[in-house]
Amino acid sequence: MKTEIHPRLIDLPLVQEADAILRKCVHCGFCTATCPTYQLLGDELDGPRGRIYLIKNLLEQDDIDDKSVQHLDRCLTCRACETTCPSGVEYGRLLDIGKQFAAERSSAPFLRRLLSAALRFVVPRKVLFKPLLTISQWFRPLLPAFLKSHVPSKQPVRHAVKSSNAARVLLLGGCVQSSATPNVVASLQKILAAIDTESRLVDEGCCGALDYHLAAHEQGMARMRHVIDLLYPQLEQVDAIVSSATGCGVTIAEYPDILKYDNDYADKARAVADKLVDPVELLESLDLNLTGKDVAVHTPCSMQHGLGLNGRVEALLSKWGLRLTAHKEGHLCCGSAGTYSILQPELSTSLRDRKLNNLEAGQPSVIVTANVGCQLHLQSGTETHVMHWLELVADLL
Repeated sequence: MKTEIHPRLIDLPLVQEADAILRKCVHCGFCTATCPTYQLLGDELDGPRGRIYLIKNLLEQDDIDDKSVQHLDRCLTCRACETTCPSGVEYGRLLDIGKQFAAERSSAPFLRRLLSAALRFVVPRKVLFKPLLTISQWFRPLLPAFLKSHVPSKQPVRHAVKSSNAARVLLLGGCVQSSATPNVVASLQKILAAIDTESRLVDEGCCGALDYHLAAHEQGMARMRHVIDLLYPQLEQVDAIVSSATGCGVTIAEYPDILKYDNDYADKARAVADKLVDPVELLESLDLNLTGKDVAVHTPCSMQHGLGLNGRVEALLSKWGLRLTAHKEGHLCCGSAGTYSILQPELSTSLRDRKLNNLEAGQPSVIVTANVGCQLHLQSGTETHVMHWLELVADLL
């Protein structure tokens, strides 16, 4: 793709990076076949190729209109297009850069800005989010349908294992996961304890993904630096840092790209990312004997397109003896995508229902996933039990 970046922007490192990504695109359109919003809306501007043109125009004109911003905001950042792209276009990175410049040059509707600010203020702060969640769960039967669908039922911690200060495996608690689905990390601790592996839970707080993907880059990077400051001094004493929420995992894995222009944190970000592993990578050498379940496996976009671990959970659960039910369109997003289900409820609900129709076609007794947002979003649309795959394994041990 030929580009002519605006003179006011051409010397900015972020713009030069975006320009290099833009030039990789060859307009082939393969990406549209795997884009969830294009599948729903059929609009070129609601597909990756169209959004790439919008970002190109933004950087060439140093301006963008509100309608174009809406098309960018409709993107789930699922990155299925990256998996499909034969030219290696780093679309997710390009979109993050584009949305930052778009946010500086346009004005979103007041209610949208208010909701976005409220989400960024409350959700990453456990001291606020956890009590608000608890109160909402008490009054859940009385809530309007829209709010009720975003308040998960209280989930007990079924597996309690003490952390060890001498452990060489650090488990990240997360912000939303630690409050909404605390049994996930407890389940991983139980599995590790069963194989004589000590672990230590870390209260690292928000990884920065929520702010960053809502175009509040400075706030997002501040949270990332906080996480690095917590983890970096411990790196020599640990063998692995494990995130059991793939949405957080893919963000931490990308710290080196996001902080590449920060001279104080670029090397530290790389060191932290190098220690990061997903639970499936940590456990796939184990031999377990698990039986008695027909399981539908939902692989989050962050896992298959972000971390590049598509099929690994399925292979591991099959190896351990569980019966997996087949389903179609495994590459399409479930519509959760962080705060997307709140900011784009109609599109999100359509994608959720489409995903559940596919997952439930084989009549599974349980649906498993690997990310807290997907788990809660899918459960809001079905009576079939949806759980993290680590919870299922811990229950069957």
